[in-house]
Order: sequence, then structure tokens, then C-alpha cells
Amino acid sequence: MASILRIKSDEVFFTSGATESNNIALQGLKEYAYSTNKKHIITTSIEHKAILETVKVLQQEGFAVDYISPDISGRISVTDVLEKAGIPFEVYSEVKPNPTIKNVTDGIEACKKSGADVIVAVGGGSSIDTAKGISIVMTNPDRADIVSLNGASNTVNRGMPVIALPTTSGTAAEVTINYVITDEEREVKMVCVDPHDIPIMAIVDSDLMATMPKSLASATGMDALTHAVEGYITKAHNTMSDMFHMKAIKLIFKYLPAAVNEKDEEAIEMMGLAQYIAGMGFSNVGLGIVHSMAHQLGAVYDTPHGLANAILLPTVMRFNGEDPATAQRFREILCEIGRPDAANLNDQDVINTFVWMISELSKSVGITQRVRDVGAKEEDFEMLADKAMQDPCKPGNPREVSKEDFIELFRRAF
Repeated sequence: MASILRIKSDEVFFTSGATESNNIALQGLKEYAYSTNKKHIITTSIEHKAILETVKVLQQEGFAVDYISPDISGRISVTDVLEKAGIPFEVYSEVKPNPTIKNVTDGIEACKKSGADVIVAVGGGSSIDTAKGISIVMTNPDRADIVSLNGASNTVNRGMPVIALPTTSGTAAEVTINYVITDEEREVKMVCVDPHDIPIMAIVDSDLMATMPKSLASATGMDALTHAVEGYITKAHNTMSDMFHMKAIKLIFKYLPAAVNEKDEEAIEMMGLAQYIAGMGFSNVGLGIVHSMAHQLGAVYDTPHGLANAILLPTVMRFNGEDPATAQRFREILCEIGRPDAANLNDQDVINTFVWMISELSKSVGITQRVRDVGAKEEDFEMLADKAMQDPCKPGNPREVSKEDFIELFRRAF
């Protein structure tokens, strides 16, 4: 995919490993590097000769990477490139799948010690969210408690520069204004919303996503679908966000099974694109109560976020579909994903069909359908509902929801 997208002042490079694509992306990267005061450079894969040559050229011009925050899926290729180019860096990899306040505070100390001026986040949402938290506190030291970052933030300064290389096809953390950190003491996931945290650059390369194990590819893919569907029906949706979300939904229904089950290269690339454009949408209009509930499963039982979303999505969509306006949104989606007959179905048939298609897609990539399978306990439902009522994603849901509704939804998903 030979394209460079600019979003506000930030850079996004989509590359699938082809020489032409990389040359275009790298030309943009060089132009960006030369036009800023920061000394930074990052590469995608050691197999890309054009990238290695660019590293050498920029190194001669005085550019360097001082700090890198990777996870295992991206560590070898990136660090090998840096080592071969003779560029100094330090690694911080103490990041849990549901990153915690301690992961962020330890990372802040590591960043200070390194004297870095750039953070390179290589990994899924866990690594990138941690990098965002570190980035914000490095330039807003009065928020070092981390807890005060929860919800809509009022930080003063843009975060320390972050360059993101996602290795999963789900969170879109490389483009959103959100990051999620777990407060282990309170067993709460904090959804931090801050336009100051957006990475200055994102390189979305399907090569980095190709090594995901099936369980991770399926969970993150369904996470992307949840973003797209919730973004399409949220109260704040608009014509622009609808465009992004509908395209993402169509791509995910078409390509997720092949990306997960066959490791098809085109499908993996399209999933990388789908999750990214879904992020462009929901970052502007918000999400809904699938996320409000999934955040609690992650905080209390350490359930992987994408898996939690996948399990809850059918149940919550059946609930939301009882709102006639939302049922119409489902009808619009069905007409775009192979069910044009939905235009003539009544609302209940539309809801049943849409929920069935979500469930079948989820089953096709091996996702469990019950929250009990990830450790949820029925005696915890009231506590989970109390926490979900306070979640920042709740207000965006198209249908009003009470504590009793949450308890019933957890029960239905059990």
C-alpha cells in the first residue's frame, strides 16, 4: 500500500513490505525528520534494505533513537536494525497485557534515567498505551500520580514524542487520543482521554503483524470490530465518522477469518488498515457499553481486552438494538456486508441477523462466547455493574443503561 496519510500535524505510514511502498514511506520519514528539532529515527524491519540505508543516512546527519519501549513481537527486528546502524538505545519492556500504574511509573523512571528525547513504542495496545502514559507525565510532571489522568484530561503540555509501530490489528492506539491504564489497587481500568498523547508518527506495517498467534489475531481483530460498530452507533456519530466505521466493518467481515486462520498476507494488511481507520473514527466520537463492561473484566480478572470485547459484543448489540434508531443503523450495516435483504426486514429480524453474523464471525476465529470462560463470577456482577456505571465510555452508548441493566447483561453473557 503506497500511501502516506497526514492527520493534523502527525504522520502515518502504511507499508506492506513492498520496495515501492517503503521508499515512499521512508521519503516522508526523512522529510519529517529534517523538518523537526527532535533527533529521532525509527525503522520497521531489518529485512527492508531501504530502511537500513535510511538509518545510515540519517545517522550521518546526527539523528538517533535514544529510547525504545517494545514488546516481544517487535523486539528482534527493530533492535537488530538499531544495533546494525550503531544507534544507541535502551529497552523498557516491563508491560503487562493490561498495563498498570506501576508499569507507567517504572517506565517514567527508566525514561528519565536514559535521558531520552523520543519514545518508540513497538507492540500492541499495551505497549503503546504505556508509552503514552510515560510520554504525558514526562512533560506534565504534576500528573505523576497517574490516577489524575483518568477521564477527559486537562494536561497543559503535549507529551514527549512517541513513534508507534503497532504489531497487532486491533487497538488503533497509534492514532487515538485514548490510553487505558489499570489501577490494580482499586481494580479499575482508567480510560485516559487526552489529545496531547497522540504519537507524532505511526508506521502501520503488516509485516509487524504477521507473526501474531491465532488467539491474539482473533481477539484484536474483534476488538477492531467492536470499535467500528460501537463508533457507528454511538450518540456522537456523524457523517465523517460513519465513513470510517462502515469501511472498517466491511473490511473486518471480509478479511478477519483469512488473516487469522490462513495467515493470508493481503488479509493481514487489510486488517491493519481496518483497525487503523476504525481508530480514526472512534477517537473523535467515542464508544459505548461493550467497552464499559470489558474494562471491568480486564481490571478484575485480567481478561485480555480484545477477548472481553468479542465475548460481550453480541449480547450488548442485542440490548442496544431495542432502540429503533440503533436497529436502523444495524440495517445499514447489514446492507453493506452481504445482506441487502435487511432493507426489507423488520427491526427484530435485523437485530437477530446482525447479532448472528457477529457471533458467527467470532466463532470462525475461535473466540469463546461466555464470560464464565474467562473467570467471571456471578457473585461479582453487582460489583462489576457498579464499576461499569462509572466508566467514561458509558455516556456514548445509544441506549440509556442502568446498574440493573448491566447486571442483566453480564448475566446474559455468562
